[in-house]
Amino acid sequence: MYRYDEFDSAFVRQRTEQFTDQVARRLSGELSEEEFRPLRLMNGVYLQLHAYMLRVAIPYGTLSSRQMRMLARIAREYDKGYGHFTTRQNIQYNWPALRDIPAVLQLLADVEMHAIQTSGNCIRNTTADHFAGAAADEIADPRPIAEVIRQWSSIHPEFSFLPRKFKIAVSGAATDRAAIRFHDIGLQLVRGPDGGKGYEVWVGGGQGRTPMIAKLIRPFIEETELLAYLEAVLRVYNRYGRRDNKYKARIKILVHETGEADIRADIEEEYARLKGGSLTVPAEEIRRIEAYFALPAMPPRPETSETLEAAKASDPALALFCAQNLHPHRVPGYTSMTISLKPIGGIPGDATADQMDAVADLAEAFGFDEIRVSHEQNLILPHVALDDVPDVFARLVSMGLATANAGLVTDIIACPGLDYCALANARSIPIAQSISERFGDAGRQRDIGPLSVKISGCINACGHHHVGHIGILGVDRKGEEFYQITLGGAPGEDAAIGSIIGPGFLADQVPDAIETIVDTYLAVRRDPAEPFLLALRRVGEAPFKEALYGTR
Repeated sequence: MYRYDEFDSAFVRQRTEQFTDQVARRLSGELSEEEFRPLRLMNGVYLQLHAYMLRVAIPYGTLSSRQMRMLARIAREYDKGYGHFTTRQNIQYNWPALRDIPAVLQLLADVEMHAIQTSGNCIRNTTADHFAGAAADEIADPRPIAEVIRQWSSIHPEFSFLPRKFKIAVSGAATDRAAIRFHDIGLQLVRGPDGGKGYEVWVGGGQGRTPMIAKLIRPFIEETELLAYLEAVLRVYNRYGRRDNKYKARIKILVHETGEADIRADIEEEYARLKGGSLTVPAEEIRRIEAYFALPAMPPRPETSETLEAAKASDPALALFCAQNLHPHRVPGYTSMTISLKPIGGIPGDATADQMDAVADLAEAFGFDEIRVSHEQNLILPHVALDDVPDVFARLVSMGLATANAGLVTDIIACPGLDYCALANARSIPIAQSISERFGDAGRQRDIGPLSVKISGCINACGHHHVGHIGILGVDRKGEEFYQITLGGAPGEDAAIGSIIGPGFLADQVPDAIETIVDTYLAVRRDPAEPFLLALRRVGEAPFKEALYGTR
């Protein structure tokens, strides 16, 4: 993991001191809420329906045990005993008192964390593949370049007041687990003709009111010139992005209205002015940062663990967990383990302070002191010896964290919705809970196979419903919560935006509608090896529409 240097530490402390003074002025009445708003947003503080909310950055989704324990302490001492992990690899606290937030920021600074640029019209937390640095299918670890981007983008004087918020994601594997095509900028690590590292640059993706898939603006940029190219993209956006209409202010609208060829020409013209200048990152600096992300010293182990195989043979629950929640590791004898934050009937992404402490203990004892947060609202132990999996699983069981549903129908992504958010039109959490309970049987989930359900409580799409195999959008219809269903979304290299299947449903009708969709899939699939998305693409929407709505 990256370690703060003296500049990082001084920078974060200075911002904490500034915000401490701003909070004191707000509490004294010297600042009105309107005057305080831009100041708090620059420090990750939102005003939601019932209280202030603090969003803490977890850069590229990587945490140490020490940092996780601090997140647990904050949840226990300054919130209601839990935190909510988000689709941007952040954590949110929904109930802090404003007077306590400076103290929370000080505690975060003590463990090299902060809440800077987790809100506002700036460059937000750069996200990455949650298996980065460990995945067997990885070209190279993308987190070092994500750290370079973090350093470049933090309080960038030119890009602190963009037309709208700006999000960057990085993937280092051929399988895109970072949804790069649905970000303002998506970066795909590739090898050049000489074997050197570089990046595909995708621009103009996003969800929300107008979902769009990003365009491949440049097929290769050398890693040393990446910052100059990103600066060129941001300058073009800052210059031409709409500021008169927030619904048309994202770069995706600029790319769409300008046209792919013209926007590429504008970016390349700006890049020509920047290339080879002060934004060129010396290769030795990249190598220095890469050293922070080197794999831990992992003792050699057999590719197959006799200990684990024997334990699986005697424990069906463990065998099910291993089949669903383990991911191939680049080092033989090790695995990456998903810790689902989606217990049956639970709130997606929530973790109690005790659970956070337990995960920190596991990472320290079995995971080389490293934890990841996924954009799917789960936690990951990226480096676990196969021999240790039975012991880790037993501890997860004791903490209620052993749900074997990674990638299945109950591994639901959901935003906080109308239970918390002032922007929401409908609740997301109860819908997620009811669907989870309906499909809670582990055998049935396995029979259905890979299937993503994603739920948003408003058109802002924080629950990524546009890219769910089944997407659910809550809307307000004459004061009543109503839910539109989309089919066919996909966030990865086969990116697709789901299509609205037909008229929406009342809240209590949604579980039946999802069950009808699933039953239809089971009836039309060629065999159990054909996943939902491929079956849908083969047969089209007609069978699903007919099952839901009849022949009308």
